[in-house]
Amino acid sequence: MGVKPMDRKRLVRVALGEEPADLLLANARVVNVFTAEVERAAVAVAEGRVAGIGRYTRGREVINLGGRYLVPGFIDGHIHLESTLLVPQEFARAVVPRGTLGVVADPHEVANVGGLRAVRFLIDQTRDLPMDFFFQMPSCVPASPLESAGAAVGPAEVEQGLTWPEVLGLGELMNFVGVLAGADDPHAKLDAARGRVIDGHAPGLTGRRLNAYAAAGPRSDHETTRRAEGRDKLRRGMFLFIREGSSAKNLAELLPLVTDRTYHRCGFVTDDRSCHDIMGEGHLDHVVNLAVRRGLNPIRAIQLASFTTANYFRLQDLGAIGPGYWANFFVTADLAEIRADEVFYRGRLVARGGRPLFEAPFRPEEWALHTVNLPDLRPEDLQLEFSGERFPAVEIVPDQIVTRLVEVEPPRQNGRITADPNRDLAKLAVIERHHRTGRLGIGLVKGLGLKRGAMASTIGHDAHNLVVAGISDGDILLAVETVRRLQGGLVVVADGQVLGEVPLPVLGLLSPEPLPVVRKRLEEAEAKARELGCPHRAPFTTLSFLGLSVIPEVRVTDHGVVDARTLRVLVPGRTVGGR
Repeated sequence: MGVKPMDRKRLVRVALGEEPADLLLANARVVNVFTAEVERAAVAVAEGRVAGIGRYTRGREVINLGGRYLVPGFIDGHIHLESTLLVPQEFARAVVPRGTLGVVADPHEVANVGGLRAVRFLIDQTRDLPMDFFFQMPSCVPASPLESAGAAVGPAEVEQGLTWPEVLGLGELMNFVGVLAGADDPHAKLDAARGRVIDGHAPGLTGRRLNAYAAAGPRSDHETTRRAEGRDKLRRGMFLFIREGSSAKNLAELLPLVTDRTYHRCGFVTDDRSCHDIMGEGHLDHVVNLAVRRGLNPIRAIQLASFTTANYFRLQDLGAIGPGYWANFFVTADLAEIRADEVFYRGRLVARGGRPLFEAPFRPEEWALHTVNLPDLRPEDLQLEFSGERFPAVEIVPDQIVTRLVEVEPPRQNGRITADPNRDLAKLAVIERHHRTGRLGIGLVKGLGLKRGAMASTIGHDAHNLVVAGISDGDILLAVETVRRLQGGLVVVADGQVLGEVPLPVLGLLSPEPLPVVRKRLEEAEAKARELGCPHRAPFTTLSFLGLSVIPEVRVTDHGVVDARTLRVLVPGRTVGGR
């Protein structure tokens, strides 16, 4: 929201007790993240900030908390807003009532669709919302040379974006292969961000390779999945973001690394969290409660969700309840199971009882509603030919975004490879959807579970081309045509019928509809996917990562089947339809 000039002298007078506070929260148990204790005190707020904590009695508005806890607003240190399927306005209405009052967003997804123009569009949508949105400039657009994105963000664009006041630094540097190889592009972006916060993305890096990556500049990692790996990263000075999203769930494995010696170098992030999970389970409040249930001290969990993250990003006056800090906090009756009763942003009540107390209209731009440009496909375009006896297939790892490379003896019909539901092998295709080039990669995926039908999505990390998987080529074609009609979305079809769809017309990634509407459509589509055999808790989230060429081990992109560890094409793609 816009910031009015602060009357610092008045803030001092209120702190001294010489003037009444704008808001006085009496009889509070204040969670002190500086000293990890709970103080019984009153909190005086003026000018949108905390003036003082102690024995205050005068306020223009007085709220007696009756001994309930006052908790600093949560800050998500790494999130892709796009993964919620919600425009920022609806995202804010979803998470503010749960105590999230700040996020550090990496607009990597919209950048892959529309470059800096799309990043600026997303940032502008966050204006005048009762929570703090900060951004990291996307560093890998496209994510790799083996993905065809809708735009490119080079060193010059990074420099331009870093001049925007909403941008804190450089976003997750996924191209660790390029960093270690001394490639010019990632190092030029690192140079542009010198002195700013640089986020890392280093799955599996240890030893000398980790040393080299950290020496180049990245100071955090949220891709850690193994405890020993996390310990190495902490020892080498990296800030360890523990991720608990919709698809990647790393909290159980990494939580033992949080100790009295290390907690200040740890934080919580969701990275990719669906609107379904936000509405059903929560946002950072869910992560904090889960950590507490697993044995972490509640105050320590709150520190990781607020203060430590704010410190890593150099966010002054955020992440704590203290004199001069912004009055961003919420009230809860219990720390063992946090549920925000009332939520305050800059001293103003913005949510109560799980409901937002603010309206936030979406501001559309026509160009952003027409970004899905697909070639005209024929049945023969989906034919998969391969001369080898064994085919390199993508195997899904449950609850992770890493995959395994498995060599399978593929079923064949008339010499061409087909899907085989009896062996859990579905056909997987990725189609370039930004410029109608007709570029298409096709392979096999094991572990998706489909027995029939097809699923399609214009959320296809990171280039966000159309990713579609299915048993029947006819259903695959129907899914593609349905996505074209919707101008983006999630689709499930079977036997020539559309069973479920979630329209995502904003950049092919987001819906302007309210959270309950989007969630209902998503639940219905996911339920239909499960009826077709897909066992995954978040079927479309799982599908969306199958084209991400910077996460080991193997993926399908519009360039073909690629080894993500070496960026080598194992099975080349083709060009179909065209312009």
